[in-house]
Amino acid sequence: MSRNVQRVRGTQDIWGEDADRFQAVVDTFDTVRRLYAFQRVEMPVFEATSVFARSIGETTDIVSKEMYSFEDRGGDSLTLRPEFTAGLCRAYISEGWQQLAPLKLATHGPVFRYERPQKGRYRQFHQLDAEIVGSDSPAADVELLVLADQLLRELGISDGVTLQLNTLGDAETREAWRAALVAHFESHRGDLSDDSLVRLDKNPMRILDSKDPRDRPAADSAPDIDAYLAPEARGFFEKVTAGLDAAGVAWTRNARLVRGLDYYRHTAFEFVTDRLGAQGAVIAGGRYDGLIEALGGSHTPAVGWAAGIERLAMLAETVPSPAPEAVLVPLGEAAEAAAIGIIATLRRAGIACDMGFRGNMKRRMAKADSSGARYAIILGEDELARGEASLKDMKSGEQQSLALAALTEKLRAR
Repeated sequence: MSRNVQRVRGTQDIWGEDADRFQAVVDTFDTVRRLYAFQRVEMPVFEATSVFARSIGETTDIVSKEMYSFEDRGGDSLTLRPEFTAGLCRAYISEGWQQLAPLKLATHGPVFRYERPQKGRYRQFHQLDAEIVGSDSPAADVELLVLADQLLRELGISDGVTLQLNTLGDAETREAWRAALVAHFESHRGDLSDDSLVRLDKNPMRILDSKDPRDRPAADSAPDIDAYLAPEARGFFEKVTAGLDAAGVAWTRNARLVRGLDYYRHTAFEFVTDRLGAQGAVIAGGRYDGLIEALGGSHTPAVGWAAGIERLAMLAETVPSPAPEAVLVPLGEAAEAAAIGIIATLRRAGIACDMGFRGNMKRRMAKADSSGARYAIILGEDELARGEASLKDMKSGEQQSLALAALTEKLRAR
């Protein structure tokens, strides 16, 4: 096959059982977000590059190495979205949503990052996203975490998934902790990897979650945030954990869970599993009280999370495709012509059905049987002349004739 018609590396064609699991994740998310009164929102697939550069951070790998950016015909720099939060915050500012705050928003769709493809990770992949914008209450953090927990339960994948939780404190806490980390890592400068030496100048908190073995001794011995927590920040975290306890959501403290950018505050969290290899987070998020301000809006507290649909689908049980209620088996040209109207009537009545067009009677009946349909509706020219069809129960083998006009009501009754 010619290379120019091959699937692009890092993309995927999803079909069959994989597509069924994928859709089950999306459908379950839509069901759960309605239970929590989150509004659905649709976002552009691309934004001005500055939206992501300012929100994700110029020094992060996503901005410096992974974004799909291009110049359009007007000379503007645009970027395919690598995540949802920045676009949502841009919309909050540009569309005047401030007057509606607090807003509970949910969306899902494709996102794009040029990274090394691996199990469950692609260059075009898909995310669920839930955000509460305009609330500084710990209850908002709790609501999002309980929503995520229920999503995992509804998908049947909560066993073996652990909620790891940390606090990043308020601005005062974060500044004091950052200074302590800089002093600590400066004393270990000679032991750090090249990447972490860059982080030390730009984003020292990110050294804490470095995967490079050279960084682990310094990272593991770094001071925890607890020693620097201001009373207000400690109280905020206690309200979040108390809310989770009240809602029956299990959690564990991970004092090394961080978000490097300055606009992150208070709660940071990940739902993690060891069932997907080293890259174990299936849902991740946190509070980002300074992001909308960084994008040029007024100070607006917010909290949110994102989840990879593919990764959730990999954990989910196989979801069987729903079988049609009936398969129409027309025999002869006249029957095939009449079958078009009959099947349209059945479908409009809410009866899922399919058509067996090809092959002889045996092959068409085999198609009906393999589809998992409960009934085969056999329509030959003799039946058609009488205004009838034969309805065969594919489980019992019982077969009966009935008038075409009664077919819809008969299937509904069964």
